[in-house]
Amino acid sequence: MPKVEQKQKVIDNIKATIDGAKSIVLVDYRGLTVEQDTLLRKELRESNVTYKVFKNSMMNFAFKGTEFEPLSKHLAGPSAIAISYEDATAGPRILLNNTKKYKTFEFKAGVVEGEYYDTEMIAKIAAIPSRDELLSKLLGSFKSPLSAFARVSKAIADKLEEEGKEKASDIATGDFLEKKEEKPEVKEEAKVEEKPEAKEETKGEKKVEAKKEKTEPKKKAKAVKKTESKEAKAEPKKEKAEKKVKAKKEEKTEEEKPKKATKAKKTKKAAEDKPEEKAEKKAKKETKAKKEKTEE
Repeated sequence: MPKVEQKQKVIDNIKATIDGAKSIVLVDYRGLTVEQDTLLRKELRESNVTYKVFKNSMMNFAFKGTEFEPLSKHLAGPSAIAISYEDATAGPRILLNNTKKYKTFEFKAGVVEGEYYDTEMIAKIAAIPSRDELLSKLLGSFKSPLSAFARVSKAIADKLEEEGKEKASDIATGDFLEKKEEKPEVKEEAKVEEKPEAKEETKGEKKVEAKKEKTEPKKKAKAVKKTESKEAKAEPKKEKAEKKVKAKKEEKTEEEKPKKATKAKKTKKAAEDKPEEKAEKKAKKETKAKKEKTEE
């Protein structure tokens, strides 16, 4: 038999196995021992989940044109598929438990009821409880209010029995219910009488609030104008003070100018007189030296 026909048979076989599947999960099965693999297959089989290992190239051809085609991009390395036919989350849930047991066993991706999920999302889908668990939780939520109602009704009946037979007979004839119905009418009348007064109070409060809302913007605007006028008045005063300070500084500099000029002249004269003094001192020294030589 030619190789092409053999490959086509494998592809057709994969197509037949995934036909009618509610979910397919692609996993990396490396690191699993033979014993671990057999236990996994048994657990999946008990939940009507098919676990198969095919060549990546064959799965790629089989997935084309189906809702499972997005899984083709994850077909690299060791790959196995878990196919769920009844409960869409059964396969992912069992595989999740095994990923916790075996560190090398990992999710790659999955398609659940036509929706593609990557590695992280398929792990979240796998954490969803089974259909039976969800139904039991739903029934439990329905039972709790009914049981509470039954307990309350029983407590009322016990209390009535303790108080006497007359009230119990009233309940049987319906008189007790009529008495109960009379009370709400009185309450309603009282409420109707109280309503106009309450409305008047609320109207008064609303008017006060409306007045406040109107007056508050005006007050704010006045406060802003006052601050602006104060600032405008303060600015000329500042300018005058600055001008006075500048004038004083200029007067001081003008007074100090002649003093600086006299100091400069003195320093110049001193500099000019110093060479003459030096020459006189030299001459005196020379005369003294000559006299000492002659005396010797």
